[in-house]
Amino acid sequence: MKTDWRRIIRVLGIMAANIAFDQATKQLAREYLAGRGQLSYLGDTFRLAYVENKGAFLSLGAGLSDNLRFVALHILPVALLLGLLAYTLFSQQLRGRQIIAFSFIVGGGFSNVIDRILYGQVVDFMNMGLAGLRTGIFNFADLSIMIGLVIMLPEVFGSKKAEQPPAGDTPEE
Repeated sequence: MKTDWRRIIRVLGIMAANIAFDQATKQLAREYLAGRGQLSYLGDTFRLAYVENKGAFLSLGAGLSDNLRFVALHILPVALLLGLLAYTLFSQQLRGRQIIAFSFIVGGGFSNVIDRILYGQVVDFMNMGLAGLRTGIFNFADLSIMIGLVIMLPEVFGSKKAEQPPAGDTPEE
């Protein structure tokens, strides 16, 4: 099997960009949002508010014991992300868009794991809403994961054209 260095560089580049941007914005949130309350923009459509999340998505797992939380939010995610990274780097079955999507997902996932390892929590600071519906509070790593999932949607839900026999081969009724 020949090593595809362009693919490796593309995957690691996307991951590094996502991690760097997420970590930079979280640092800005620590410096400029912590203790300031909620800031509202665009008629309250977009909010900035500093939150320290000890759990995962929407604070899931925040109430677990320390040992169980360590396994659920450190060990398992790292194992899954390493597996997905290896698959992204070396699977011959993936196409361009899938590689990009998984790179976003792995980059966002690793950035949140970095926070859990370094700080014991993840900084969240963005919230969006319209007409009484609001998202949970999130960060750019979460956004990165969602971008990866959106990129994958056509792959998952795209319909494959049904194979039709050539024009002269249709059975007669």
